[in-house]
Amino acid sequence: MSGEPTKPRSGDAVSARAEADGRLPQAKTSTSDDIAAFVAKARAMSPHAPGAKGRLIFALDATMSRQPTWDMACALQADMFREAAALGSLDIRLVYYRGFNECRATGWISDSTKLASLMSKIDCRGGDTQIGRVLSEARREAASSGVRAVVFVGDAMEEKVDELCARAGELGMLKVPVFMFQEGHDATAEQAFREIARLTGGAWCRFDPGAAAQLRELLRAAAAYAAGGREALLRLAKTTSGAAKLIGQMK
Repeated sequence: MSGEPTKPRSGDAVSARAEADGRLPQAKTSTSDDIAAFVAKARAMSPHAPGAKGRLIFALDATMSRQPTWDMACALQADMFREAAALGSLDIRLVYYRGFNECRATGWISDSTKLASLMSKIDCRGGDTQIGRVLSEARREAASSGVRAVVFVGDAMEEKVDELCARAGELGMLKVPVFMFQEGHDATAEQAFREIARLTGGAWCRFDPGAAAQLRELLRAAAAYAAGGREALLRLAKTTSGAAKLIGQMK
C-alpha cells in the first residue's frame, strides 16, 4: 500500500461519498452484538502475540496553531523507529486532520525516512479539531490489521466529549491504549485527553510548547510499548522519565 495519505476503504455509499470529498467516514452506532463480534475478531488476530510486528497509529492535530509542533514531530519521528529497532520492528500509520473536515491517513510505513518525507509535504491549515475521526480510524485499523497503540499530539478539543469517550471505550475493550500528549495548558483539552487515556488504558502527559526533549521522550516511550509491549516500556522506564510517566498511569 502506498504511503501517500488516503482515506480508508469502505463499501457503503455514505463512506464512498466521504472518500470523494476527502473526509474519513463517520462512525456508525453499534449494537452490543456488533461490538462483541468486533472485539472477538480483533483479539483473534493477536496483534500482541510474540514475534508480531508492532503497529502504532501516530495522530497529529495539523490545524494552523500546530505548525511548530508539526515541524518538531517531523524532526523527532525517527527516534520512534530507532527505539523500536532495538526491540524488533515497528510500522507507523500517520493520521492527521486540518482545514475544513479534512482528515487523512497514510498506509503503514516501516521506514523513518519515508515517513519524514511524507510529513514534510503536509502544511498545517486552520480548522476545528477532529479527534473523533482519529479514534474511529484507530478502531477500524484495530479490527482490520491490529494496532498496539495510538499516539495523539494536540493542544485543543472542540468536540462533544461524550462522543469521544464512547469511541475511546471501544478501543479500551480492544486493549489498544491511547497516549494523549498535550501541548500547553488548555483545561478543556486536558479533561478530555485524560478521560480518553483512562478509558483506553493509556496515559495522558503534558509537554511544554516547543519542548522537543520532552516530546522526544514521550514518543520513544510509546514506540517502545508498540514494539515490545509493557515489558519493554518497564525496562525503558528505569532510565527515562517519559516512559516512567506512561507506565505510572497505564492499567
